[in-house]
Amino acid sequence: MKKWLSRFSYPIDEIVNRTVDRQVKLAVTGLSRSGKTVFITSLVHQLLHGLESTHLPFFQVANLGHLRGAKMMQQPDLHIPSFRYDMAIAQLGGEPPTWPQPTSSISEIRIAIRYESRHALLKHISPVHTLYVDIVDYPGEWLLDLPLLELTYEQWSEQVAHSCQAEPRLSLSKEWREFLATLDLNSPTAAATLRQAAELYTHFLLCCKDPQYGLSLLQPGRFTMPGDLKGAPLLEFCPLLEYPSSIPRENSLFAEMKRRYESYKEHVVKKFYLEHLVSFDRQIVLVDVLRAFNTGYATFADMREAINMILKSFHYGKSGFLNKLFHGFKIDKLFFAATKADHVTPNQLPALERFLQQMLISSQHHASFDGVTTETLALASVKCTQAAYTTFQGQRISCIKGVPLDADKPIALFPGEVPVEIPMPEEWVEGRFNFIEFKPPRLANIEGRGLPHIRMDRALEFLLGDKF
Repeated sequence: MKKWLSRFSYPIDEIVNRTVDRQVKLAVTGLSRSGKTVFITSLVHQLLHGLESTHLPFFQVANLGHLRGAKMMQQPDLHIPSFRYDMAIAQLGGEPPTWPQPTSSISEIRIAIRYESRHALLKHISPVHTLYVDIVDYPGEWLLDLPLLELTYEQWSEQVAHSCQAEPRLSLSKEWREFLATLDLNSPTAAATLRQAAELYTHFLLCCKDPQYGLSLLQPGRFTMPGDLKGAPLLEFCPLLEYPSSIPRENSLFAEMKRRYESYKEHVVKKFYLEHLVSFDRQIVLVDVLRAFNTGYATFADMREAINMILKSFHYGKSGFLNKLFHGFKIDKLFFAATKADHVTPNQLPALERFLQQMLISSQHHASFDGVTTETLALASVKCTQAAYTTFQGQRISCIKGVPLDADKPIALFPGEVPVEIPMPEEWVEGRFNFIEFKPPRLANIEGRGLPHIRMDRALEFLLGDKF
């Protein structure tokens, strides 16, 4: 991926601020339904209410009394839509409360944090300093396209064809594959044929994405989350399961599919990468491990492959003063978070963290080799359950209590144990896990204090603590 990197003209104030640690740019990365919108909303809310340090005991600048306050500022990139924190908070604080709408396009928000520096030299220069934190959100589906930059059309088609040899993709792709079998790839291009092939392939991807299967590695990502490209001819192509028996003509169906794939890479994927993904300082990778537990081994394996592939596309390395000045910006801290930690009992949090470490161990090793500091943590951006206990056959059992997404009254349940090691494929039996979704909590004073959470303070300390 590094061959796609190029130098850009950043505003001089941004270069100065980021070089001397007065500005941090955070990338919030995660697949669909991993909790990106809720995480950003909670992170912003915790910072805005940081003066009430009782809810952020591990965020040292707040806990030690050095925080002067935080507020939202005008974002630096005016051509990027704003992250609608106000709408997300309104939904969480509604009656009844609802989860914010998921990410559907790229967005950005800037927070200014004013603090008293702990460093003796900086205290002499000025007793109070400001750190600007820029947070960028984007659909997880779009990140899935980054590996395409390294693949030819033929290589990508072969990957898709291979994945369709196993269930559930084998059954879900049946209608699309049968349509492809009727095509003459050397025939002249027909717009209606291209459109129908793309529609059937998109339907196949959407079936894979359905919660029943929960598959993640669905390319191109814009097919399931098109954004402003909805209806564009640029999205009317698909992979092919075989090649023409003779050299394809220039105006053939095969040649046009290949042209559109290359055009999609150049004008959508590469443009998105170069404009938005090459200048981050810190990265958060959110993973909904519990969804994989409920759905099965195929979902888990697909999720693991998708995340590890995506992480290869980012620019990691040490980013001290001289590195930033002469080599540009690199991600120097990588935070892996297992989301929805409130959906398991408190004693299961170490197991959840251990499982995520095992799941993404290759990416962690590569990041460590590049000099990147990593951390793995189980967290809940907004805590919506409470710890509870019940008695079964004379034994006290840990449970959780909350209002299920499809109910109106709270229930107490034991969701199951999180395995410390990754189970063998045959051990992912149906009914082994019962990690259900919950409604957000009712909050009487959402504007008066920080959102209830699990370990968001530790996330803030890891991502920003060294900047104060």
